[in-house]
Amino acid sequence: METAGLRMSSAAGRGTLAAAVLASGMAFLDSTVVNVALPTLGRELDASLAQLQWVINGYTLTLASFVLLGGALGDHLGRRRIFVIGVVWFTLASLVCGIAPNVETLIAARVLQGVGGALLAPGSLALLQSSFREEDRARAIGAWSGLAGATTALGPFVGGVLIDQASWRWIFLINLPLAAVVVWLSRAYVPESRDSASAHHFDVAGALLGATALGGVTYALIAWPEHGFASVAVLAGFALGLAGAIGFLLVEQARAMAAMMPLRLFSSRVFSVLNLYTVLTYGAFGGFFFLLVIYLQTGLGYDALGAGLATLPMTLLMLVGSERSGAMATRFGPKLQLTLGPLCCAAGVLLMREIAPGTNYWTGLLPGVLAFGLGLTLFVAPLTASVLSAVEVRFAGVASGVNNTAARAGSLLAVAALPLVVGLSGAEYEQAAALGGAFYDAGMWCAAALVVAAVLALFVCGKVRLDRPDRVLAPEQRAGHLPLVLQRGRCP
Repeated sequence: METAGLRMSSAAGRGTLAAAVLASGMAFLDSTVVNVALPTLGRELDASLAQLQWVINGYTLTLASFVLLGGALGDHLGRRRIFVIGVVWFTLASLVCGIAPNVETLIAARVLQGVGGALLAPGSLALLQSSFREEDRARAIGAWSGLAGATTALGPFVGGVLIDQASWRWIFLINLPLAAVVVWLSRAYVPESRDSASAHHFDVAGALLGATALGGVTYALIAWPEHGFASVAVLAGFALGLAGAIGFLLVEQARAMAAMMPLRLFSSRVFSVLNLYTVLTYGAFGGFFFLLVIYLQTGLGYDALGAGLATLPMTLLMLVGSERSGAMATRFGPKLQLTLGPLCCAAGVLLMREIAPGTNYWTGLLPGVLAFGLGLTLFVAPLTASVLSAVEVRFAGVASGVNNTAARAGSLLAVAALPLVVGLSGAEYEQAAALGGAFYDAGMWCAAALVVAAVLALFVCGKVRLDRPDRVLAPEQRAGHLPLVLQRGRCP
């Protein structure tokens, strides 16, 4: 049954908003602090670098593979129903993460947690957009955006305190009481809604084949340093990934407009290039910051809280400046920002790669953090808007989802590949000298990827217009397409 619309001032309106914010906060908090916890996890669970990569990538893999399917299930089967299932699933997986006796169990639980996140993530915003009356919808989503940003900013502090003062296990176990509140609020206040015109057939085959493609390649890249390229494990991983990719393309082509990822969207050159741009930029972010938070603790002696707070200024810059950046791109066009943004980020990476034991934070690390944050602020919001402008308005939702998936896939593959490229494997991440050299080299590779992205923007974005009347989004749609960095819940 479709809701007639909630008022922000009503108990049901406040309860629905609280459920969406708390559920998003759970996912955002975990995503923010797991990177910070990696050195502690490595010590306490005796984990290799490859296993730490899977702690991150296990979650990202299933989230990237199933998030589009999760949104479709909510539209057809009921947004509240799928949202609550996602919250419960995510929380049960969090419980297993928190009590995991070894790293293998933790990785398996993180994979399952990503499935729950794929059901939960699309639901929180969809609930607000479908539940509130038109007059209050923008206010509700705006409040969600602000509170989500606050959660992102508080994540490093809360996570660092939990890790340093209690145990890394509490970054997962804290989800249990939060989830109980979310489920109660959902049952008490959140109205059920669904899209009667949504597809009755779901692209499960596409989602599974996409997961197979990403999973196979990721496994091969992570296994390569220890087993060698010619090993059965690595070759089988690449073969499985290739077979999954081919099968995915064939299924998506056969399903046409019912596909999870309609291939006709890529007939737009701008859309295709901007998604490649997204893979490059978010791959550079994911790979570089995976190593940075480990290096800050292992090489420079930061505790978990200090490592989490070290990059907080870039999140704050984004929160303050993203709206202005989007407005500037709408007025003048996105080309300049999409070009200068990655170059600023590349400069920030090159500055940060120079840090060494004894480096002062204020003069050594902060300048790079600020340059990186400025770059993010310049281009993240215009990127989302440019992707949406490259397709027909009726495809805005799926285009945003595809671009979000491209961001997650870029980070997934970079975290898998970068240690291989810089020659870091096994327990070398625990050795300050080996990690320092790898981190220095990783900075060059990530900066190079960002420069390539800037060149792509320079040559393809000259004709992109964000101020066309047929591209103007309603306030709730603009709020719904948050910068991908904030949607992912960490910076970056």
